[in-house]
Amino acid sequence: MRYAVVIEKAGANFSASVPDLPGCIATGETVPEVAIEIRDAIRFHIEGLRADGLDVPRGVSLAKYVEA
Repeated sequence: MRYAVVIEKAGANFSASVPDLPGCIATGETVPEVAIEIRDAIRFHIEGLRADGLDVPRGVSLAKYVEA
């Protein structure tokens, strides 16, 4: 499955979240590090949903850059 991930600068590090998986977040000192961490967080989140007998949401969010 593919999920849109939002990566933001958060003080001295970076944070990542997954809009289609509420509560699925990760942090890292660099963008590459937070990308690895959010992949692991997504897998762990999905495993938890399945273990609890819950449906795994599909990745439906899109990310676009918009000129302002």
